[in-house]
Amino acid sequence: MSELVNGLYYEGDKIADTKAPLDVPIEKCWETRKFTAKLVNPANRRKLKIIVVGTGLAGGAAAASLGEMGYHVDAFFYQDSARRAHSIAAQGGINAAKNYRNDNDSVYRLFYDTVKGGDYRARETNVYRLAEVSANIIDQCVAQGVPFAREYGGLLDNRSFGGVQVSRTFYARGQTGQQLLIGAYQALERQVQAGTVVEHPRHEMVEIIISNGEAKGIVARDMTTGELSVHTAHAVILCTGGYGNVFFLSTNAVGCNATAAWRAHRKGAYFANPCYTQIHPTCIPQHGDQQSKLTLMSESLRNDGRIWVPKKAEDCKKDPRDIPEEDRDYYLERIYPSFGNLVPRDIASRQAKNVCDEGRGVGPALREIGPDGKERMVSRGVYLDFADAIKRMGKEAVSAKYGNLFDMYQRITDENPYEVPMRIYPAVHYTMGGVWVDYDLETTVPGLYVGGEANFSDHGANRLGASALMQGLSDGYFVLPNTVNDYLAGKLSEQVLPEDHPDVVAALGQAQSRIDRLMSIKGNRSVDSIHKELGRIMWEYCGMERTEEGLKKAIGLIRELRKEFWENVRIPGRTTGEMNQSLERAGRVADFLELGELMCIDALHRRESCGGHFRRESQTEEHEALRNDEDFLYVAAWEWGGEGNPPILHKEDLVYKNIELKQRSYK
Repeated sequence: MSELVNGLYYEGDKIADTKAPLDVPIEKCWETRKFTAKLVNPANRRKLKIIVVGTGLAGGAAAASLGEMGYHVDAFFYQDSARRAHSIAAQGGINAAKNYRNDNDSVYRLFYDTVKGGDYRARETNVYRLAEVSANIIDQCVAQGVPFAREYGGLLDNRSFGGVQVSRTFYARGQTGQQLLIGAYQALERQVQAGTVVEHPRHEMVEIIISNGEAKGIVARDMTTGELSVHTAHAVILCTGGYGNVFFLSTNAVGCNATAAWRAHRKGAYFANPCYTQIHPTCIPQHGDQQSKLTLMSESLRNDGRIWVPKKAEDCKKDPRDIPEEDRDYYLERIYPSFGNLVPRDIASRQAKNVCDEGRGVGPALREIGPDGKERMVSRGVYLDFADAIKRMGKEAVSAKYGNLFDMYQRITDENPYEVPMRIYPAVHYTMGGVWVDYDLETTVPGLYVGGEANFSDHGANRLGASALMQGLSDGYFVLPNTVNDYLAGKLSEQVLPEDHPDVVAALGQAQSRIDRLMSIKGNRSVDSIHKELGRIMWEYCGMERTEEGLKKAIGLIRELRKEFWENVRIPGRTTGEMNQSLERAGRVADFLELGELMCIDALHRRESCGGHFRRESQTEEHEALRNDEDFLYVAAWEWGGEGNPPILHKEDLVYKNIELKQRSYK
């Protein structure tokens, strides 16, 4: 371990993904890896047990696929039904390189768009595999009965999403995530009926069991009774989503959390690129101080809706229908003529912030803290206008494509988007960072795998729209079932750990002592008040724009807030015998407080702008993100340094052999 850097972290050894066969052309990489990976024959699979945590698209698909293969799978999820995973909330679509529109799409173009969209901070081999298996995902889902939209002749329909110039997004109105999750859920329940999968609803993973350096099970808390239980297996797969709720307000479900991933991190799994968080440009603006979450309006709306603000600040209070065309600024179409309203999310979000900072935001003003530390009232909203689309296509055609989204908007805002423009503003949506994994999706802890949004592997510094569903199903249906075999092939002679094994007992004790410590505080502050304060710190200093000064301030504020949490939080109720949601939230917020500090350290150390990580000190003359490939062309993989100790930075160099590095341009 080297000396302490800037008093914040140690710099450790470099790491590398050793599983990807780099001596073959990239189009042969996945095929070669599947062939060289060890196999487990069907008769032996029933001897092996796998734990899957999370049953969204990645976890549900993985559990169903592994059960179908003959493994014994225990599936854990904190919802009352696997159908209620947050994947159900995805709206707009799923990408696949099928070229149905004959607009020159290909696997390579999807690969290129994804790497470019991530601002050249993703691993080439993983992204190419994602593009390669994308077509199979659509075939799989159609076979399951997913009701994708179809053209008049019966062929599957496509639309465009941000950052691309082709139509490759398959969709089911504005309910694509719901329909895909129901498909995965049906496959999962079939395996439950067959006896290969056992479900554990209302169970939250609170600790991971490590023995001889390998993952051997989990400790779970029954959220109904509060009882802790241990569950051991030959391998553990985490598919537990992202950590956007560290900001408190996000488009994530309120229950989404980072505890499973963070428990793994504290036990040796590196956490990669935590500062890469995505701000989605198309959300319903915050309307007050008492909201618990924000609502996403699908990026698909940008296909036909036009984004604008008044050219003059004095027009912002007018009814938008009274503002003539010549007084409107369609700023994305003006700045980015090639892509227009379909620029990538990070770019659209920053430009929305810019026009609002200029005083041209629309809608009610909200109180916020300005760069000078003083309170100010600012309108945070821009218009998403469908007047031209309705005139061009007709109201019925617009309703057929977006009707459920329009209905949702009207129920929330009491405004009719067929008659007046929607108001939207960026909000925290997705996290590109996550647990570090190699090409097999295995972490630095052998036997521990991570899929979907919970890992870091595919999106670099910014995720293109409609790629989250693609990655989740790719990992669950096609990647993990082909890579977990390689590890399990060496475990045929091993039994799962008994409940009285010292390492199992130790993990259970760690989980219980953590709960006991939380319940013993008996302070004066609610968990939510601390979470809200953390969210304000993160949004202000590690949100859409970051500075060295602000990040240093945030680190200090988070450390003070964490001290306040452990000295003054109040958790009513009991630990067992009853449901205690305050205790659930307290455990999650405790992890968010540690993760939030690491996010700020990661953002501070990365002195460049790339994708969703925008440092004010690193921008072009036109105020676009300015990368520093000479110094920061790597994955930042952080190792837990121990309680109260700084983290350790390990770098994985990013090598681009198939795509030329260059500054992004969508003009």
